Amino acid sequence: MSDFYRRASLCFAAGCVGGLANAALVWYLGREGIPQMVGVSIAPAWTASFLYQRMVWGGIWGLVFLMPAMKGGFWVGVFSRGILFSFMPSFLQLFYVLPFMAGKGLLGLGLGKLTPVFVCLYNMIWGFSTALWLHITQGDS
Repeated sequence: MSDFYRRASLCFAAGCVGGLANAALVWYLGREGIPQMVGVSIAPAWTASFLYQRMVWGGIWGLVFLMPAMKGGFWVGVFSRGILFSFMPSFLQLFYVLPFMAGKGLLGLGLGKLTPVFVCLYNMIWGFSTALWLHITQGDS
């Protein structure tokens, strides 16, 4: 059972690292006006609450990496796994958080027509960063 707790702890920590990468990208692109160039209103300020929320939820979502790893080296084991797992938080954000909690409409289209693209991109960065951190820290592929 202690191996499970060790792995859960590593997955949570890796998810926090992914959350940090996600937050940095969301903030940076918003600061540079990239989403706004295509009509998407996502440009958060770099604040403690912004960072805290993404790192904690990134850690919680990191627990999905407790599922068995796909074998096949870096591209299959890390890249594909990170991208695949990133669709879970994207789905929740697009179909529950943005429409019902934030009041931005289905898929967050109240923020702009390309919002789903940005949400998926940002979460792919989280998933890849999480999978990469696990790979680096424990040779998990």
